[in-house]
Amino acid sequence: MTVEKIIKQKINSQLTPIHLQVLNESHMHNVPPGSESHFKVVIVAPVFENKSRVGRHQIINKLLAEELKGPIHALSMETHTPDEWVTKDQQTMKSPACLGGGKNEI
Repeated sequence: MTVEKIIKQKINSQLTPIHLQVLNESHMHNVPPGSESHFKVVIVAPVFENKSRVGRHQIINKLLAEELKGPIHALSMETHTPDEWVTKDQQTMKSPACLGGGKNEI
C-alpha cells in the first residue's frame, strides 16, 4: 500500500472528516521520481472543534507517528472545523516552492 493510501485510511478511519485531501508534494522537492516523502493534508473534521492549531496537529502527528518515523520526511497540515472551512470558502493555502536540498545552491 502506498504511503498516500495509508495516510488516507488512517485519517478516514479515526477522524471521520467531512473533507480530506492528501497531496503528495514530493515532486516539488529534491527527491527521486516517484518518492512519497513530502505530503500536505487538508482535513475538515468536527473533532477539531475547541482545539488549538497545536492540539489539532498533535492529533495528526500521533495518528501518523509510524509514518513520520519512516517514509514521511515532511508533513504540512491544514486542519479546520466545518465552520472554519465554510468561512474560508473551502480554499486551501498554496504550498511554497522548495528552497533546500541542493536545488538552489550557489
